[in-house]
Amino acid sequence: MSVLVIAEYDQAGLKPATRSVITAAAVLGTDIHVLVAGHDASAAAALAATVQGVTKVLHADAPYYGEQTAENLAVLVQSLAGVYRHVLAPATSFGKNLLPRVAALLDVAPLSDVCGIVSPDTFVRPIYAGNALATVQSADPIKVITVRPTAFAPADDGAGAPIEAIDAGPDLGLTQVQSRALSASARPDLSAAKVVVAGGRGLVSGEHYRSLLEPLADKLNAALGASRAAVDAGFVSNDHQVGQTGKVVAPELYLAIGISGAIQHLAGMRDSRIIVAINKDPDAPIFQVADYGLVGDLFKLVPELTEAL
Repeated sequence: MSVLVIAEYDQAGLKPATRSVITAAAVLGTDIHVLVAGHDASAAAALAATVQGVTKVLHADAPYYGEQTAENLAVLVQSLAGVYRHVLAPATSFGKNLLPRVAALLDVAPLSDVCGIVSPDTFVRPIYAGNALATVQSADPIKVITVRPTAFAPADDGAGAPIEAIDAGPDLGLTQVQSRALSASARPDLSAAKVVVAGGRGLVSGEHYRSLLEPLADKLNAALGASRAAVDAGFVSNDHQVGQTGKVVAPELYLAIGISGAIQHLAGMRDSRIIVAINKDPDAPIFQVADYGLVGDLFKLVPELTEAL
């Protein structure tokens, strides 16, 4: 059974999310094709060919694919999808922008944020802000799926697969990228970090967020995260937000400091391997999912923890 995976990549190479989608694709079939559409993206295509489980890489090259805008990519994927039973992409801003357009062009219902695969036509996805899991079955001839990357381990390197150059689709000329601003940080990327230190409204101010959490994160080589309440209060920018309307993370260690644990926040971090919570409220919902909990004054406990480390 053939599966098509849409690769998400940047100048550094394949995004880890793409490797996780390839792992999910391996559950659906053994013939996995990866589409790399871009401009001068031969390096990304070569990397995709070395991922374990990939049997072929389709490489489409055109100047108008350089920014990977969803409008042009959707038409290209539509033209390829007829020979596949499943079309997969990561449930990131890239995949969530692209695949609903593909599903509309194919006249099928998209399956979003899939975190489990029961069979080739039955899938598990979170609902109600991650508080429940729904098992859904699709009767569509082509299943168009965004995969939650944190639910599947990234695929390892394997033997090289052949790379096939394919014709580019049309340039619809509907959108044009005017500029792109990337945040620069010496810390690990929040979505892929093995350790995350996250702060909430309990930190009271942005000054306390920085003075308390940054030294702790430095000790742990951790990424910094935040609850929506902390972002809305202006403690930190919204690219740090973890939760239903922010980033979904699943690090080896997640430290929730001054975070009460609203369901929207839990939806973005409850798959973390080890969760440590520090909060002065013993009844805070965060303690229901925490592996380790410390009840007390974070303004005293966090410096002590940092010093001990």
